[in-house]
Amino acid sequence: MKAILVRQPGGVENLVMGEVPDPEPGPGELLVRVRATALNRADILQRRGLYPPPPGASPLLGLEAAGEVVALGTGSEGWHPGDGVFALLPGGGYAQYVTIPAAMALPIPPNLSFEEAAAIPEAFLTAYQCLFWIGGLQAGEWVLIHAGASGVGTAAIQLARDAGARVAVTAGTEPKLEVCRQLGAEVAVNYKLGPFAPAIREATGRAGVQLILDFVGAPYWEQNLDCLGMDGRLVLIATMGGGVIDRFDLRRLMGKRLQVTGTTLRSRSPEYKVQLTREFAGRYLPKLASGAIRPVIDRIFPWDQVREAHRYMERNLNTGKIVLRVE
Repeated sequence: MKAILVRQPGGVENLVMGEVPDPEPGPGELLVRVRATALNRADILQRRGLYPPPPGASPLLGLEAAGEVVALGTGSEGWHPGDGVFALLPGGGYAQYVTIPAAMALPIPPNLSFEEAAAIPEAFLTAYQCLFWIGGLQAGEWVLIHAGASGVGTAAIQLARDAGARVAVTAGTEPKLEVCRQLGAEVAVNYKLGPFAPAIREATGRAGVQLILDFVGAPYWEQNLDCLGMDGRLVLIATMGGGVIDRFDLRRLMGKRLQVTGTTLRSRSPEYKVQLTREFAGRYLPKLASGAIRPVIDRIFPWDQVREAHRYMERNLNTGKIVLRVE
């Protein structure tokens, strides 16, 4: 089969179309003809040699995919060739075929295209995990979502609002902030125009937010602590701005009884991902089917333009997901 390969770690020039053996579905797995996949920051890091796949995972890029079932391994009851499915992957989405655990496959709602379905798994499952499993978000609480116009950010805004929470976001341009407002953010702050903490504190009546989802890391540490209210929770999803904090006073955590949790989804066990997928599907698959929540897609690239797609993501131009159509 054809697949996008990384010739050697480095820049986008090392992404090439190549041939690799077709995967074979094992027990409990589906073989899926990939029609679309989506970009994630992890793809950029893996391409650069900074984020190796977990043991046993495909070395190919691609953490999510949508397509059609073409074959079933033993013990994969409930599915049939031709069924449209989408799923989270540990790798392998940048290819014509991929195997996925049948327990993690979700049926594509009739109102969604392959491209729309491919934009859901990584963003929405990450958002769901961080908001509810880790962050414990409750109705009426404030959540601050950094990178609000990203794939995870646009998903998290919708899930938080659906749960009855109040949403504040940061983003870097007015068009991105406007998309966040349209999705349900009550407060939207351009972090390029100055500190975001004063606006967040004012919006919450000086009480602070109960939860923060952060992709930036060290540069936001002090302001995040300022924004959190008593018993606040900070969930670190990425460290795009850096991961080293030179000095800080632990008493700032103790004084507000703050919780700080770091997380990644890719390295979680298959059992964890199955449970997460099933719980998310039970709660939100009907709402995806009705259009009550939706993936936000910025651009769709043919997969032979994968270099241009990676450049586009690296320039932080996207609002929502960047999708590759596998032709």
